[in-house]
Amino acid sequence: MADKNTGSADSNRVLIFDTTLRDGEQSPGASMTLDEKLQIAELLDDMGVDVIEAGFPIASNGDFESVREVARVVKNAVVCGLARAGVKDIERAADALRGAKRGRIHTFLSTSPVHMKHKLQMEPEQVLEAVVSSVTHARNLVDNVEWSPEDATRTDHDFLCRCVEAAIKAGATTINIPDTVGYSVPAEYGALIAMLRERVPNIDQAVISTHCHNDLGLAVANSLSGVANGARQVECTINGIGERAGNAALEEIVMALKVRQDAMPYETGIDTTMIARASRLVAAVTAFPVQYNKAIVGQNAFAHESGIHQDGMLKNNQTYEIMTPESVGITKSSLVMGKHSGRHAFREKLRELGYELGQNAMEDAFTRFKDLADKKKFVFDDDIIALVDDEVARGSEKIRFVSLRVIAGSTGPQEATLELDVEGTRKSVTATGSGPVDATFNAIKELVPHDASLQLYQVHAVTEGTDAQAEVSVRLEEAGKTVTGRGADTDTLVASARAYVSALNKLLVKRQRHAPGAEQAASAASE
Repeated sequence: MADKNTGSADSNRVLIFDTTLRDGEQSPGASMTLDEKLQIAELLDDMGVDVIEAGFPIASNGDFESVREVARVVKNAVVCGLARAGVKDIERAADALRGAKRGRIHTFLSTSPVHMKHKLQMEPEQVLEAVVSSVTHARNLVDNVEWSPEDATRTDHDFLCRCVEAAIKAGATTINIPDTVGYSVPAEYGALIAMLRERVPNIDQAVISTHCHNDLGLAVANSLSGVANGARQVECTINGIGERAGNAALEEIVMALKVRQDAMPYETGIDTTMIARASRLVAAVTAFPVQYNKAIVGQNAFAHESGIHQDGMLKNNQTYEIMTPESVGITKSSLVMGKHSGRHAFREKLRELGYELGQNAMEDAFTRFKDLADKKKFVFDDDIIALVDDEVARGSEKIRFVSLRVIAGSTGPQEATLELDVEGTRKSVTATGSGPVDATFNAIKELVPHDASLQLYQVHAVTEGTDAQAEVSVRLEEAGKTVTGRGADTDTLVASARAYVSALNKLLVKRQRHAPGAEQAASAASE
């Protein structure tokens, strides 16, 4: 299972290692079902990602199955499984990767003084021995091994060099340098990569990788500084999702390298016209909306309100745009959709927006579109995106929304009559509350009893006007597990019910996936 994308510090090719399915899923509330992971993996593969880190196989049976199934469906990219330095972790990862055309085991061990003392309770020489033994064992199982010194940016340089040299000698083909706590600044991180290239005698036998967290908002800048100093793999996620403040954003890394060829003459294999589609898919399945002013993929990324800016744009779009919307897959459409639009026009619209749906999914989306068009005079692109993303996010849910009727107003009590399909059985109930949303959520709790607490309830309009769809996000927390659901509808209360039900479904998945010991394993996978 050797990796043909080897690259070197002297080449201009930068490998893109996507960890949306592993590190990205560690964002509180960002759990994904197996079907959702496979959708994302296939899209990442199609857009040219070099390495897809599919999960942490030892963490749970669910993670193992995810890595195994991603390894089965991915055609071009290397599929990677994460493992701690223990024999069981490494062998579990190898088992999950057996079906991969090209597989990689990514193993790691802490090397900073604070981690060795308080987390590992190991002496430096013991850590060095563990690095050699773990990498050797992994290399005996697969041809492609990546090794990471966790908390590398706070590690003594002499010790870091010894560990990196030993890992390469033991068979590591990629050396990843994580800024685990997002502490570095670009000059410092770049200097660290340069130091390793200068001081480690066998460094030319491995690809140097970056893995930067965004706690200070510097993940992308640090990653690019690493590339400028010889790193030829960047670890990143779609929309920058990940633990705490997230990871380096794939779309920002790729477009920075594409737009600023004068300053950074490096190439990636990414089809950038698929970036917007990937962003929307990840936002939909995780129920993590993209902030409006997010670089590259935010709603305002190509919007201009200032009169001076608008005047310049009308004269020449290069006055205030350094890249085109089309270059990242955002198209300007002349098709106006409404209730008289047919299947062919709807299918073409979906293709323009970056969606390729199967026949059944297409029919379901078209039915929902016609229902929406009956309620709205004009159906905008953002309406269709919200509609399709809502359908994608619901996937194969065990609990499904059927209907809702609410009595609200200034005199109470407010009342909600709700019908749900719970694993194939229709159930209905009428509940009251201190408001229509409270009554609706109380009804859900009666039909599906649970102890989860509501952490977030957020509403925003998808488009303008009083007939706009509402998009609602709901975050639930249960026994330390956090999930986020999203729903869209022209009726805010229906959207609220859909979002809450979506979150409950994700909570069910999370309960099933967390086998005994899984949470401890997952918490250890914080590079």
